[in-house]
Amino acid sequence: MNSQTCQLSNFQTLKLSNFLAMPTLDKPAFDAATFEAHVAEWAALPWLQQIKRSNWDAFGTLPMPSRKDERWRFSGIKDLDLDSFRPASEPAPAQQEALLERSKLVEKPAGRLVFADNRLIAFDAASQELIDQGVVWMPLSQAFQECPDLVRQYFLEEDQKLGSDKLLALHNAFFHDGAFLYVPKGVEVKQPFIAYYWSSDCGETIFPHTLLVTGDNAKVDFVDYYGSGKATGCCPTLSVATGTIHAGAGSQVFRKVVQNLSPAAQSFQVEANAADRDAQVKTIAVNLGGKYARLENQTRVAGAGADVKMYSLTVATGEQEFDQRTLQTHVGDHATSDLLYKNALLDDARTIFSGMILVEPTAQQTDAYQTNRNLLLSPTAEACSLPGLEIEANDVKCSHGATTGQIDADQLYYLRARGIPKKDAEHLLVFGFFEEIIEKIDNEELKDNLRNLVQSKFQEAE
Repeated sequence: MNSQTCQLSNFQTLKLSNFLAMPTLDKPAFDAATFEAHVAEWAALPWLQQIKRSNWDAFGTLPMPSRKDERWRFSGIKDLDLDSFRPASEPAPAQQEALLERSKLVEKPAGRLVFADNRLIAFDAASQELIDQGVVWMPLSQAFQECPDLVRQYFLEEDQKLGSDKLLALHNAFFHDGAFLYVPKGVEVKQPFIAYYWSSDCGETIFPHTLLVTGDNAKVDFVDYYGSGKATGCCPTLSVATGTIHAGAGSQVFRKVVQNLSPAAQSFQVEANAADRDAQVKTIAVNLGGKYARLENQTRVAGAGADVKMYSLTVATGEQEFDQRTLQTHVGDHATSDLLYKNALLDDARTIFSGMILVEPTAQQTDAYQTNRNLLLSPTAEACSLPGLEIEANDVKCSHGATTGQIDADQLYYLRARGIPKKDAEHLLVFGFFEEIIEKIDNEELKDNLRNLVQSKFQEAE
Protein backbone atom coordinates (compact mmCIF):
# COMPACT_ATOMS: atom_id res chain seq x y z
CA MET A 1 0.00 0.00 0.00
CA ASN A 2 1.38 3.35 -0.95
CA SER A 3 2.11 5.84 1.76
CA GLN A 4 0.87 8.82 -0.21
CA THR A 5 -0.82 11.53 1.77
CA CYS A 6 -2.35 14.91 1.08
CA GLN A 7 -3.15 17.97 3.15
CA LEU A 8 -6.59 19.20 4.14
CA SER A 9 -8.13 22.36 2.78
CA ASN A 10 -9.29 25.13 4.85
CA PHE A 11 -33.04 10.00 11.82
CA GLN A 12 -46.28 4.09 11.64
CA THR A 13 -45.52 1.94 8.87
CA LEU A 14 -46.67 3.09 5.44
CA LYS A 15 -49.03 0.86 3.51
CA LEU A 16 -47.78 0.00 0.06
CA SER A 17 -50.86 1.45 -1.60
CA ASN A 18 -50.12 4.85 -0.06
CA PHE A 19 -46.52 4.60 -1.10
CA LEU A 20 -47.31 3.93 -4.73
CA ALA A 21 -50.05 6.57 -4.77
CA MET A 22 -47.78 9.41 -3.72
CA PRO A 23 -48.27 12.44 -5.95
CA THR A 24 -45.98 13.14 -8.86
CA LEU A 25 -43.55 15.83 -7.86
CA ASP A 26 -42.53 18.55 -10.28
CA LYS A 27 -38.84 17.92 -9.81
CA PRO A 28 -36.24 16.11 -11.93
CA ALA A 29 -36.34 12.32 -12.04
CA PHE A 30 -33.52 9.97 -12.96
CA ASP A 31 -33.50 10.72 -16.68
CA ALA A 32 -30.86 11.64 -19.25
CA ALA A 33 -31.27 15.40 -18.82
CA THR A 34 -30.92 15.18 -15.06
CA PHE A 35 -27.84 13.00 -15.43
CA GLU A 36 -26.19 15.39 -17.89
CA ALA A 37 -26.75 18.27 -15.50
CA HIS A 38 -25.22 16.22 -12.70
CA VAL A 39 -22.19 14.98 -14.59
CA ALA A 40 -21.42 18.48 -15.82
CA GLU A 41 -20.60 19.41 -12.22
CA TRP A 42 -17.54 17.16 -12.48
CA ALA A 43 -15.98 18.77 -15.54
CA ALA A 44 -12.68 19.22 -13.71
CA LEU A 45 -12.38 15.43 -13.23
CA PRO A 46 -12.72 13.74 -16.65
CA TRP A 47 -11.79 10.33 -15.21
CA LEU A 48 -14.70 10.54 -12.75
CA GLN A 49 -17.05 11.73 -15.48
CA GLN A 50 -16.08 8.65 -17.47
CA ILE A 51 -16.90 6.40 -14.51
CA LYS A 52 -20.25 8.11 -14.06
CA ARG A 53 -21.14 7.86 -17.76
CA SER A 54 -20.20 4.19 -17.84
CA ASN A 55 -22.44 3.51 -14.83
CA TRP A 56 -25.31 5.57 -16.28
CA ASP A 57 -25.13 3.45 -19.44
CA ALA A 58 -25.09 0.29 -17.31
CA PHE A 59 -28.09 1.49 -15.31
CA GLY A 60 -30.04 1.94 -18.54
CA THR A 61 -29.26 -1.54 -19.83
CA LEU A 62 -29.37 -3.64 -16.66
CA PRO A 63 -32.77 -5.20 -15.80
CA MET A 64 -34.60 -4.35 -12.62
CA PRO A 65 -33.99 -6.93 -9.88
CA SER A 66 -36.54 -9.75 -9.87
CA ARG A 67 -37.40 -12.62 -7.55
CA LYS A 68 -36.71 -14.90 -10.52
CA ASP A 69 -33.05 -14.14 -9.87
CA GLU A 70 -31.71 -16.49 -7.17
CA ARG A 71 -29.92 -13.56 -5.59
CA TRP A 72 -33.33 -11.92 -4.98
CA ARG A 73 -35.18 -15.08 -3.87
CA PHE A 74 -38.00 -14.32 -1.37
CA SER A 75 -37.35 -10.60 -1.69
CA GLY A 76 -40.02 -7.89 -1.79
CA ILE A 77 -38.09 -6.01 -4.48
CA LYS A 78 -41.18 -6.03 -6.76
CA ASP A 79 -42.50 -3.11 -4.72
CA LEU A 80 -39.65 -0.80 -5.76
CA ASP A 81 -40.62 1.90 -8.25
CA LEU A 82 -37.62 4.07 -9.13
CA ASP A 83 -39.89 6.47 -11.02
CA SER A 84 -41.30 7.53 -7.65
CA PHE A 85 -37.99 9.07 -6.64
CA ARG A 86 -35.76 11.92 -7.72
CA PRO A 87 -32.33 13.25 -6.79
CA ALA A 88 -32.31 15.06 -3.48
CA SER A 89 -32.40 18.86 -3.38
CA GLU A 90 -30.49 21.03 -0.95
CA PRO A 91 -32.12 21.19 2.51
CA ALA A 92 -33.22 24.51 4.01
CA PRO A 93 -30.88 26.12 6.58
CA ALA A 94 -33.30 25.42 9.44
CA GLN A 95 -33.40 21.74 8.48
CA GLN A 96 -29.62 21.63 8.33
CA GLU A 97 -29.38 23.04 11.85
CA ALA A 98 -31.89 20.46 13.15
CA LEU A 99 -29.93 17.61 11.59
CA LEU A 100 -26.64 18.87 12.97
CA GLU A 101 -28.16 18.87 16.43
CA ARG A 102 -29.07 15.19 15.97
CA SER A 103 -25.61 14.22 14.70
CA LYS A 104 -24.18 13.37 18.13
CA LEU A 105 -24.02 9.59 18.31
CA VAL A 106 -20.43 10.08 19.45
CA GLU A 107 -19.75 13.32 21.32
CA LYS A 108 -16.02 13.62 20.64
CA PRO A 109 -15.06 11.66 17.52
CA ALA A 110 -11.66 11.76 15.88
CA GLY A 111 -13.42 13.45 12.96
CA ARG A 112 -16.99 14.04 11.79
CA LEU A 113 -18.71 14.52 8.45
CA VAL A 114 -22.42 15.36 8.20
CA PHE A 115 -24.27 15.10 4.90
CA ALA A 116 -27.89 16.15 4.33
CA ASP A 117 -29.51 15.21 1.02
CA ASN A 118 -26.09 14.46 -0.46
CA ARG A 119 -24.70 17.88 0.53
CA LEU A 120 -21.95 18.38 3.07
CA ILE A 121 -23.25 20.52 5.94
CA ALA A 122 -20.52 19.98 8.55
CA PHE A 123 -16.89 18.88 8.53
CA ASP A 124 -14.96 18.38 11.75
CA ALA A 125 -11.39 17.77 10.69
CA ALA A 126 -8.97 15.35 12.31
CA SER A 127 -6.59 16.74 14.88
CA GLN A 128 -3.36 18.32 13.75
CA GLU A 129 -1.50 15.45 15.41
CA LEU A 130 -3.28 12.90 13.17
CA ILE A 131 -2.77 15.06 10.10
CA ASP A 132 0.93 15.26 10.87
CA GLN A 133 1.01 11.45 11.01
CA GLY A 134 -0.41 11.30 7.50
CA VAL A 135 -4.08 10.60 8.28
CA VAL A 136 -6.35 11.82 5.50
CA TRP A 137 -9.94 12.55 6.57
CA MET A 138 -12.10 14.60 4.26
CA PRO A 139 -15.21 14.62 2.07
CA LEU A 140 -14.84 12.31 -0.91
CA SER A 141 -15.47 15.19 -3.30
CA GLN A 142 -12.48 16.98 -1.82
CA ALA A 143 -10.32 13.86 -1.92
CA PHE A 144 -11.03 13.52 -5.65
CA GLN A 145 -9.45 16.92 -6.09
CA GLU A 146 -6.58 16.78 -3.64
CA CYS A 147 -5.66 13.07 -3.43
CA PRO A 148 -6.64 11.66 -6.84
CA ASP A 149 -3.79 9.15 -7.05
CA LEU A 150 -4.51 7.78 -3.58
CA VAL A 151 -8.29 7.59 -4.02
CA ARG A 152 -8.20 6.05 -7.48
CA GLN A 153 -6.24 3.03 -6.21
CA TYR A 154 -9.26 1.87 -4.18
CA PHE A 155 -12.33 3.67 -5.52
CA LEU A 156 -14.90 1.12 -6.84
CA GLU A 157 -12.16 -1.53 -6.95
CA GLU A 158 -14.29 -4.37 -5.49
CA ASP A 159 -16.76 -6.07 -7.87
CA GLN A 160 -20.40 -6.35 -6.72
CA LYS A 161 -21.64 -9.97 -6.71
CA LEU A 162 -24.80 -10.13 -4.60
CA GLY A 163 -27.46 -8.72 -6.91
CA SER A 164 -27.71 -4.95 -6.67
CA ASP A 165 -25.88 -4.24 -9.93
CA LYS A 166 -28.54 -1.88 -11.28
CA LEU A 167 -28.93 0.05 -8.05
CA LEU A 168 -25.19 0.30 -7.58
CA ALA A 169 -24.90 1.65 -11.12
CA LEU A 170 -27.46 4.31 -10.21
CA HIS A 171 -25.43 5.15 -7.14
CA ASN A 172 -22.17 5.40 -9.04
CA ALA A 173 -23.77 7.59 -11.69
CA PHE A 174 -25.42 10.06 -9.30
CA PHE A 175 -23.50 10.07 -6.03
CA HIS A 176 -22.36 13.54 -5.09
CA ASP A 177 -20.20 13.14 -2.01
CA GLY A 178 -19.17 10.86 0.83
CA ALA A 179 -16.47 10.13 3.39
CA PHE A 180 -12.85 9.26 2.69
CA LEU A 181 -10.46 8.06 5.38
CA TYR A 182 -6.88 6.92 4.92
CA VAL A 183 -4.83 5.82 7.95
CA PRO A 184 -1.19 5.22 6.99
CA LYS A 185 1.19 2.50 8.09
CA GLY A 186 1.63 2.09 11.83
CA VAL A 187 -0.81 4.82 12.87
CA GLU A 188 -3.37 4.02 15.60
CA VAL A 189 -6.44 6.22 16.15
CA LYS A 190 -8.21 5.81 19.50
CA GLN A 191 -11.47 7.70 18.95
CA PRO A 192 -13.82 6.69 16.10
CA PHE A 193 -14.39 8.68 12.95
CA ILE A 194 -18.06 9.11 12.09
CA ALA A 195 -20.09 10.06 9.02
CA TYR A 196 -23.79 10.96 9.12
CA TYR A 197 -25.95 10.68 6.00
CA TRP A 198 -29.39 12.30 6.34
CA SER A 199 -32.43 12.24 4.06
CA SER A 200 -34.74 15.15 4.80
CA ASP A 201 -37.52 15.30 2.19
CA CYS A 202 -40.18 13.02 0.70
CA GLY A 203 -39.58 11.24 -2.59
CA GLU A 204 -35.88 12.01 -2.64
CA THR A 205 -32.80 9.81 -2.95
CA ILE A 206 -29.55 9.88 -1.06
CA PHE A 207 -26.34 8.14 -2.07
CA PRO A 208 -24.11 7.62 0.99
CA HIS A 209 -20.57 6.61 0.05
CA THR A 210 -17.77 5.69 2.46
CA LEU A 211 -14.26 4.63 1.47
CA LEU A 212 -11.92 3.48 4.27
CA VAL A 213 -8.30 2.53 3.59
CA THR A 214 -5.64 1.51 6.10
CA GLY A 215 -1.92 0.96 5.72
CA ASP A 216 0.01 -1.90 7.25
CA ASN A 217 -0.41 -2.28 11.03
CA ALA A 218 -2.75 0.72 11.28
CA LYS A 219 -5.71 0.74 13.66
CA VAL A 220 -9.00 2.66 13.37
CA ASP A 221 -12.73 2.65 14.21
CA PHE A 222 -15.37 4.08 11.90
CA VAL A 223 -19.12 4.69 12.27
CA ASP A 224 -21.66 5.35 9.50
CA TYR A 225 -25.16 6.56 10.41
CA TYR A 226 -28.04 6.70 7.90
CA GLY A 227 -31.03 8.66 9.18
CA SER A 228 -34.17 10.53 8.13
CA GLY A 229 -34.98 14.14 8.92
CA LYS A 230 -38.69 13.30 8.82
CA ALA A 231 -39.50 10.25 10.94
CA THR A 232 -43.20 9.95 10.05
CA GLY A 233 -44.45 7.04 7.96
CA CYS A 234 -45.86 9.32 5.27
CA CYS A 235 -42.49 10.31 3.84
CA PRO A 236 -41.08 7.69 1.43
CA THR A 237 -37.41 8.11 0.58
CA LEU A 238 -34.76 6.04 -1.15
CA SER A 239 -31.23 5.39 0.06
CA VAL A 240 -28.64 3.60 -2.08
CA ALA A 241 -25.50 3.40 0.01
CA THR A 242 -22.12 1.81 -0.41
CA GLY A 243 -19.19 1.33 1.93
CA THR A 244 -15.78 -0.16 1.27
CA ILE A 245 -12.90 -1.22 3.50
CA HIS A 246 -9.41 -1.93 2.22
CA ALA A 247 -7.46 -3.21 5.24
CA GLY A 248 -3.70 -3.34 4.85
CA ALA A 249 -1.50 -6.12 6.21
CA GLY A 250 -1.68 -6.43 9.98
CA SER A 251 -4.13 -3.56 10.32
CA GLN A 252 -7.15 -3.53 12.64
CA VAL A 253 -10.38 -2.02 11.33
CA PHE A 254 -13.72 -1.88 13.15
CA ARG A 255 -16.65 -0.37 11.25
CA LYS A 256 -20.19 0.05 12.56
CA VAL A 257 -23.12 0.99 10.32
CA VAL A 258 -26.43 2.17 11.79
CA GLN A 259 -29.42 2.24 9.41
CA ASN A 260 -32.18 4.23 11.09
CA LEU A 261 -34.17 5.65 8.18
CA SER A 262 -37.88 6.46 8.35
CA PRO A 263 -40.46 3.59 8.36
CA ALA A 264 -41.39 4.48 4.77
CA ALA A 265 -37.87 4.41 3.35
CA GLN A 266 -36.48 1.97 0.83
CA SER A 267 -32.86 1.19 1.67
CA PHE A 268 -30.16 -0.59 -0.31
CA GLN A 269 -26.80 -0.93 1.37
CA VAL A 270 -23.89 -2.50 -0.52
CA GLU A 271 -20.73 -3.33 1.43
CA ALA A 272 -17.51 -4.63 -0.14
CA ASN A 273 -14.55 -5.28 2.14
CA ALA A 274 -11.07 -6.71 1.64
CA ALA A 275 -8.63 -7.92 4.31
CA ASP A 276 -4.93 -8.30 3.52
CA ARG A 277 -2.40 -10.58 5.26
CA ASP A 278 -2.92 -10.83 9.05
CA ALA A 279 -5.46 -7.99 8.98
CA GLN A 280 -8.31 -7.95 11.49
CA VAL A 281 -11.58 -6.56 10.12
CA LYS A 282 -14.75 -6.38 12.19
CA THR A 283 -18.08 -4.95 11.04
CA ILE A 284 -21.37 -4.49 12.89
CA ALA A 285 -24.63 -3.53 11.13
CA VAL A 286 -27.51 -2.19 13.24
CA ASN A 287 -30.71 -2.30 11.17
CA LEU A 288 -33.75 -0.43 12.45
CA GLY A 289 -35.41 1.70 9.77
CA GLY A 290 -37.04 1.36 6.39
CA LYS A 291 -40.10 -0.34 4.95
CA TYR A 292 -37.80 -2.48 2.82
CA ALA A 293 -34.09 -2.60 3.65
CA ARG A 294 -31.56 -4.75 1.83
CA LEU A 295 -28.04 -5.24 3.14
CA GLU A 296 -25.41 -6.85 0.95
CA ASN A 297 -22.14 -7.57 2.71
CA GLN A 298 -19.37 -9.23 0.77
CA THR A 299 -15.93 -9.70 2.24
CA ARG A 300 -12.81 -10.93 0.50
CA VAL A 301 -10.42 -12.57 2.97
CA ALA A 302 -7.52 -12.00 0.66
CA GLY A 303 -4.40 -12.41 2.77
CA ALA A 304 -2.93 -15.31 4.70
CA GLY A 305 -3.76 -15.18 8.38
CA ALA A 306 -6.49 -12.56 8.02
CA ASP A 307 -9.33 -12.58 10.55
CA VAL A 308 -12.76 -11.18 9.59
CA LYS A 309 -15.84 -10.90 11.79
CA MET A 310 -19.25 -9.84 10.44
CA TYR A 311 -22.06 -9.08 12.89
CA SER A 312 -25.59 -7.75 12.46
CA LEU A 313 -28.48 -6.78 14.73
CA THR A 314 -31.96 -6.23 13.26
CA VAL A 315 -35.24 -5.15 14.89
CA ALA A 316 -38.13 -5.72 12.45
CA THR A 317 -41.60 -4.39 13.34
CA GLY A 318 -44.89 -3.65 11.58
CA GLU A 319 -44.62 -4.70 7.94
CA GLN A 320 -40.91 -4.09 7.64
CA GLU A 321 -38.80 -6.40 5.50
CA PHE A 322 -35.08 -6.79 6.02
CA ASP A 323 -33.25 -8.59 3.22
CA GLN A 324 -29.72 -9.72 4.14
CA ARG A 325 -27.26 -11.23 1.66
CA THR A 326 -23.67 -12.08 2.52
CA LEU A 327 -20.59 -13.56 0.86
CA GLN A 328 -17.40 -14.58 2.66
CA THR A 329 -14.76 -15.32 0.01
CA HIS A 330 -11.55 -16.91 1.29
CA VAL A 331 -8.50 -16.51 -0.93
CA GLY A 332 -5.57 -16.53 1.50
CA ASP A 333 -4.54 -19.57 3.55
CA HIS A 334 -4.72 -19.97 7.34
CA ALA A 335 -7.40 -17.27 7.55
CA THR A 336 -10.60 -17.09 9.60
CA SER A 337 -14.03 -15.54 9.24
CA ASP A 338 -17.04 -15.55 11.55
CA LEU A 339 -20.51 -14.25 10.70
CA LEU A 340 -23.34 -13.82 13.23
CA TYR A 341 -26.60 -12.16 12.16
CA LYS A 342 -29.35 -11.81 14.79
CA ASN A 343 -32.93 -10.75 13.98
CA ALA A 344 -35.87 -10.02 16.30
CA LEU A 345 -39.24 -9.90 14.52
CA LEU A 346 -42.56 -8.45 15.72
CA ASP A 347 -45.99 -7.99 14.11
CA ASP A 348 -46.03 -8.94 10.41
CA ALA A 349 -42.34 -8.29 9.80
CA ARG A 350 -40.13 -10.42 7.54
CA THR A 351 -36.43 -11.12 7.37
CA ILE A 352 -34.45 -12.93 4.72
CA PHE A 353 -30.93 -14.18 5.25
CA SER A 354 -28.98 -15.72 2.38
CA GLY A 355 -25.30 -16.27 3.02
CA MET A 356 -22.44 -18.08 1.33
CA ILE A 357 -18.96 -19.09 2.43
CA LEU A 358 -16.78 -19.54 -0.65
CA VAL A 359 -13.36 -21.13 -0.13
CA GLU A 360 -11.04 -20.93 -3.12
CA PRO A 361 -8.37 -23.62 -3.83
CA THR A 362 -5.61 -21.40 -2.47
CA ALA A 363 -7.32 -21.00 0.91
CA GLN A 364 -6.07 -24.08 2.75
CA GLN A 365 -6.47 -24.17 6.54
CA THR A 366 -9.49 -21.87 6.35
CA ASP A 367 -11.62 -21.66 9.50
CA ALA A 368 -15.01 -20.10 8.66
CA TYR A 369 -18.41 -19.92 10.36
CA GLN A 370 -21.79 -18.50 9.44
CA THR A 371 -24.76 -18.26 11.84
CA ASN A 372 -28.21 -16.68 11.51
CA ARG A 373 -30.45 -16.57 14.59
CA ASN A 374 -34.05 -15.36 14.44
CA LEU A 375 -36.27 -14.55 17.41
CA LEU A 376 -39.99 -14.52 16.52
CA LEU A 377 -42.04 -12.31 18.83
CA SER A 378 -45.26 -12.63 16.82
CA PRO A 379 -47.11 -15.61 15.26
CA THR A 380 -47.38 -13.68 11.97
CA ALA A 381 -43.71 -12.76 11.64
CA GLU A 382 -41.65 -14.66 9.08
CA ALA A 383 -37.93 -15.44 8.88
CA CYS A 384 -36.30 -17.12 5.87
CA SER A 385 -32.74 -18.45 6.18
CA LEU A 386 -30.56 -19.84 3.39
CA PRO A 387 -26.97 -20.36 4.58
CA GLY A 388 -24.55 -22.09 2.22
CA LEU A 389 -21.03 -23.41 1.63
CA GLU A 390 -18.94 -23.74 -1.52
CA ILE A 391 -15.56 -25.27 -0.75
CA GLU A 392 -12.79 -25.82 -3.31
CA ALA A 393 -9.94 -26.49 -0.85
CA ASN A 394 -9.39 -29.86 0.88
CA ASP A 395 -8.05 -28.81 4.27
CA VAL A 396 -10.60 -26.50 5.85
CA LYS A 397 -12.95 -26.19 8.80
CA CYS A 398 -16.24 -24.56 7.78
CA SER A 399 -19.77 -24.67 9.15
CA HIS A 400 -23.04 -22.81 8.83
CA GLY A 401 -26.36 -22.85 10.63
CA ALA A 402 -29.64 -21.06 11.23
CA THR A 403 -32.11 -21.12 14.11
CA THR A 404 -35.61 -19.67 14.37
CA GLY A 405 -37.65 -19.74 17.55
CA GLN A 406 -39.61 -17.88 20.19
CA ILE A 407 -38.70 -16.57 23.63
CA ASP A 408 -37.72 -19.40 25.94
CA ALA A 409 -40.78 -20.14 28.13
CA ASP A 410 -38.64 -21.16 31.11
CA GLN A 411 -36.66 -17.95 31.00
CA LEU A 412 -39.86 -15.90 30.75
CA TYR A 413 -41.39 -17.81 33.70
CA TYR A 414 -38.26 -17.21 35.76
CA LEU A 415 -38.47 -13.45 35.30
CA ARG A 416 -42.24 -13.22 35.83
CA ALA A 417 -41.97 -15.32 39.01
CA ARG A 418 -39.81 -12.52 40.37
CA GLY A 419 -42.46 -9.87 39.87
CA ILE A 420 -41.39 -8.56 36.46
CA PRO A 421 -44.37 -7.77 34.18
CA LYS A 422 -44.62 -9.92 31.07
CA LYS A 423 -43.83 -7.17 28.55
CA ASP A 424 -40.83 -5.96 30.55
CA ALA A 425 -39.61 -9.53 30.91
CA GLU A 426 -39.89 -10.05 27.15
CA HIS A 427 -37.92 -6.87 26.53
CA LEU A 428 -35.18 -8.00 28.89
CA LEU A 429 -34.87 -11.32 27.08
CA VAL A 430 -34.73 -9.63 23.69
CA PHE A 431 -32.07 -7.20 24.86
CA GLY A 432 -30.13 -10.18 26.19
CA PHE A 433 -30.46 -11.80 22.76
CA PHE A 434 -28.90 -8.73 21.19
CA GLU A 435 -26.29 -8.09 23.85
CA GLU A 436 -23.97 -10.67 22.26
CA ILE A 437 -23.65 -8.20 19.37
CA ILE A 438 -23.70 -4.91 21.25
CA GLU A 439 -21.07 -5.96 23.78
CA LYS A 440 -18.55 -6.32 20.97
CA ILE A 441 -18.50 -2.53 20.53
CA ASP A 442 -15.49 -1.12 22.32
CA ASN A 443 -16.72 2.49 22.68
CA GLU A 444 -18.91 2.76 25.79
CA GLU A 445 -20.68 5.94 24.65
CA LEU A 446 -21.58 4.43 21.30
CA LYS A 447 -22.61 1.16 22.97
CA ASP A 448 -25.05 2.99 25.28
CA ASN A 449 -26.48 5.09 22.44
CA LEU A 450 -27.09 2.00 20.30
CA ARG A 451 -28.87 0.31 23.20
CA ASN A 452 -31.09 3.38 23.46
CA LEU A 453 -31.89 3.26 19.74
CA VAL A 454 -32.88 -0.42 19.98
CA GLN A 455 -35.01 0.29 23.05
CA SER A 456 -36.71 3.20 21.27
CA LYS A 457 -37.56 0.94 18.35
CA PHE A 458 -39.36 -1.50 20.69
CA GLN A 459 -41.19 1.32 22.46
CA GLU A 460 -42.42 2.66 19.11
CA ALA A 461 -43.76 -0.80 18.25
CA GLU A 462 -45.91 -1.01 21.39
